[in-house]
Amino acid sequence: MDASSDEGVVTEEVVVPQRVERRAAEPWDAQSVDSTDGSAQNRLLIKGGRVVNDDMMQDADVYIEDGIIKQVGTNLHTPGGTRVVEAKGHLVMPGGIDTHTHMQLPFMGTFAVDDFYTGTRAALAGGTTMIMDFAIPQKGESLVEAYHRWRSWADPKVCCDYALHVGVTWWCDKVGKEMEELTEEHGINSFKMFMAYKDTWQLDDHDLLESFKQCKEIGALAQVHAENGDIIKENTAKLLDMGITGPEGHELSRPEEVEAEATNRACVLANQIGCPLYICNIMSKSAASALGEHRRRGTLVWGETIAAALGTDGSHYYNPCWQHAAGHVLSPPLRNDSSTPSSLMELLDVGDLQTTGTDNCTFSASQKALGKDDFTKIPNGVNGVEDRMSVIWEKGVVSGKIDPCKFVAVTSTNAAKIFNIYPKKGRIAVGSDADIVVWNPHATRTISAKTHYQAVDFNIFEGMEVHGIADYVICHGRVVVEEGNVRAVSGMGKFVPTPSHSPYVYGRVQERDIANAPKKVDRAPYDGPVIQLNNQGLTQAVESSIIPTNQEFYTRGAQMNDKSPKRPSVKVHNPPGGKASGSFW
Repeated sequence: MDASSDEGVVTEEVVVPQRVERRAAEPWDAQSVDSTDGSAQNRLLIKGGRVVNDDMMQDADVYIEDGIIKQVGTNLHTPGGTRVVEAKGHLVMPGGIDTHTHMQLPFMGTFAVDDFYTGTRAALAGGTTMIMDFAIPQKGESLVEAYHRWRSWADPKVCCDYALHVGVTWWCDKVGKEMEELTEEHGINSFKMFMAYKDTWQLDDHDLLESFKQCKEIGALAQVHAENGDIIKENTAKLLDMGITGPEGHELSRPEEVEAEATNRACVLANQIGCPLYICNIMSKSAASALGEHRRRGTLVWGETIAAALGTDGSHYYNPCWQHAAGHVLSPPLRNDSSTPSSLMELLDVGDLQTTGTDNCTFSASQKALGKDDFTKIPNGVNGVEDRMSVIWEKGVVSGKIDPCKFVAVTSTNAAKIFNIYPKKGRIAVGSDADIVVWNPHATRTISAKTHYQAVDFNIFEGMEVHGIADYVICHGRVVVEEGNVRAVSGMGKFVPTPSHSPYVYGRVQERDIANAPKKVDRAPYDGPVIQLNNQGLTQAVESSIIPTNQEFYTRGAQMNDKSPKRPSVKVHNPPGGKASGSFW
């Protein structure tokens, strides 16, 4: 909304929302990329918009050349042949960074239907210019081999930039060495451990501690999926025995306190090591509260929630349509509490949570049907990579819970800082990558599987009307989305290394270790008596006034109750606390 002053009177321009009807997605080939001449494609001026960063807003133009932002300001001098994007009435923001995706993930016997092409193309359509995916080895598999396999899948297909986290699904010394290799040689600075998925990916507390120690040693960020897998396994068996086989069983087997307990435990374990920690996809108020309490106590922990948790809730698990209910199955599950989305958005505003991903891992209705008779066989995952920015704008900015600067922080900048790619990513400034979204805050659209770009046949936000549309998306300085048309080519995105020892994460670690180091107390050595243990584990005093005689005890000298009346003797067969193992009684 623009404001201007004339003779002391402030007037506001009333903007009527524009409705955007997104057409059904169609494939684009390389010939559909911007056909303007090379000089215009390499030089771009975004003119007349309001630049929004996480810490400021300003009316400014942005000049881009060879994929890099060269100038930000007014009255810019630009060369001839520069293409101009008119942005009057629009917000010019850093492209979104989705911190949590699973493109073409092999899971539960099948593969996610959105691969690195359809998934990243859909991301661009919604204003996200970088994703962070997960290379997850099976138990016993080399982490390095898993990393290379994911790179071979992604590199030829990605339409936008991407980075990788790597999963730690088992532990031995070799795993620790491979973590170091990945950090030093392959640009990986985050490793994810699972506290759920028992018998497949779950680590016990000992292995969590070992992985946390190694993360700290190599300057990487430890991540966890926080659910108590042992309790989930127990609950699942009970529910199936009761005949509860539908999608509601998924949510019932993983209640909030199971997520909150694991969140708390992960924070405690990491804090004992002094290892920075990142909790992935927080889905409940209880887990978010546990994380917030640890942050206020000084624990180095950051929290991520996802678009699904901010835009819908777990009531869908109880829908009488099995396909609809199964379409919402993910882990941790959506919570059957209508206040959860609003509460999580408020926690993003106050800083208890810092980033937003999607856990985008899509399966078709026929794939979900693998669990038609047993909820444990429903492939876990939902969509979100395309709609994340619009859902957060609608539920956050339009609702008045966050402002545009906070929106930029939680959708882009905080992720760039945490994963050590800032200000290359996550900021509109001279020298930053030209990954930019020109956002129309007044336009509206209705989300639907019929019109989205993703390959999946279901959308958990179906029918939701949202304000906020990415009218233009610029990636590497090239216009890849223009007024709803996606002009993306597979392979145009690049792998982005994430360097270790992020200052945002590790800037305080060394000083904290020094300040919190245990200190020895200097004192005179103890020179008194020391008991000795015999073979039965019983104690015998070296110097004591208590002397055992025939397994009975008596004391020397006058006693306080010598003049008290004698009480009748009572034979005690079992003393208080139960029968002793020896012959004291």
